[in-house]
Amino acid sequence: MYSFFLGLDLAQAQDYTALVVVERKEFRYKAKPDEYHIRHLERPKLGTPYPAIVEKVQDLMQSPQLLNRTALVVDATGVGRPVVDLFRKAGLRPVAITITGGNTVTVGGGGYHVPKRDLVSTLQVLFQSGRLKVAGGLKLAPVLVDELLNFRVKINVKTAHDSYEAWREGIHDDLVLAVALACWYAEKRRIARPVDKPAGW
Repeated sequence: MYSFFLGLDLAQAQDYTALVVVERKEFRYKAKPDEYHIRHLERPKLGTPYPAIVEKVQDLMQSPQLLNRTALVVDATGVGRPVVDLFRKAGLRPVAITITGGNTVTVGGGGYHVPKRDLVSTLQVLFQSGRLKVAGGLKLAPVLVDELLNFRVKINVKTAHDSYEAWREGIHDDLVLAVALACWYAEKRRIARPVDKPAGW
């Protein structure tokens, strides 16, 4: 069973790629739910090519702390299968997640299709219940907190559909989404063991 979950929000256009490592702390013999500790926050410089991102992730996952104990969860929404395939060719076995505006989680096309509200609500529940903690001393911890503070729910009054975005144009949400990806999959594996795996992955 995995102890670590590496969430990866891949950059598009002028946005940042965000790489996050979350450790799951289990309390099997106490009446206490699992906790999640954010151990690593990283933003490679803007314009870093995807092959270099794959190499960086590969090096991190081969570190003694993470080797054979880590699930890689990748946002495939904008970059699509070709970029996710780069991780597969490197032997990293990524869990591909396509973020949707729908209402239900589905499996197909080589990965999960997950409503953004599910990712955000998972993060909200973990934060509000004190089950998600940020390791002290992380350089980007203040940036993550700022992203969380600038995140909001937007309701379309005509359709009643909700969307999730930063307060202002130009405010990034890449770290928030990377943490949400890692935590959503970690919670899925915790609640439904063994987890269903998309065909072909």
